[in-house]
Amino acid sequence: MGTLRHEMAIVWSEQDDCFLVHFPDFSEQTYRTHGSSYEEAARNGQEVLQLLLEEDGLPLPESKPSAA
Repeated sequence: MGTLRHEMAIVWSEQDDCFLVHFPDFSEQTYRTHGSSYEEAARNGQEVLQLLLEEDGLPLPESKPSAA
């Protein structure tokens, strides 16, 4: 997992009462997973990214440079 370099955005949702995870490099869906804590959302996000790239056989998108 250390070689995967894709942006993961984690935001709090008052409506859903949880943290939502989005991968901007994979634009076909807004949110992919969630967690009740920021740490749980980050762990779930890492697992989903691994699944997207390995099991689903999706083509690897180019990671976009960070705005920072």
